[in-house]
Amino acid sequence: MTASGEFTPESERVTRQLRDEILDGVRRPGSRLVERELAEHLGVSRLPVRDALKTLVAEGLVTPRPRTWAVVREFTPTDVADLDEVRSALETLSFRLAAQRHTRAGLEKLRADLDTELAAARAGDAVGARRAAADFHQTVTSLAANELLSELERVLRSRMRWLLGQHDDLLGIALEHEALYQAIAERDVEGVEALVRRHLATSRSAVMRRRQQSRA
Repeated sequence: MTASGEFTPESERVTRQLRDEILDGVRRPGSRLVERELAEHLGVSRLPVRDALKTLVAEGLVTPRPRTWAVVREFTPTDVADLDEVRSALETLSFRLAAQRHTRAGLEKLRADLDTELAAARAGDAVGARRAAADFHQTVTSLAANELLSELERVLRSRMRWLLGQHDDLLGIALEHEALYQAIAERDVEGVEALVRRHLATSRSAVMRRRQQSRA
């Protein structure tokens, strides 16, 4: 059951839990995902686990292996470069349109995401800060009020959330989001575009540093 009392299928619940564990770094790249072991751990049958793994393969977070197991995807330098190129194009458009088209309700939601991120970053809550940062970007896409753009965001959401989580400067990223929020609120399109370019460069550098540290 969800908080609203609605029924949630087991496969959806398992998918959500495994997705969060991958994106939050609980399950590391290359980790084995064996149907039987996951079913025992989660207290479910193997069918919802199998369905969840299929969904996560489609989302780009899991790599299938023969028979009844898979592994958490290891993103290659080429994968990361491809994601960065797509992110740069989509976010430049999303932030520009958000500055032009946002509503008061949408701006309030964006402010709430930002406040959550700032509080988590100042508390040193890495998981909370990264989740809120991803929510901030997702809300910006909704403020752009372009259904095709939102559709593309949904297809790429898990991989983009992974990419957005590849940094350790929690407060620095949150403060960049605060500047972006102010520019959106003021409908400062030129300012937003300049800030997005800086934000993308910051994120790109953070990803490179983390990958270098993981190889050291």
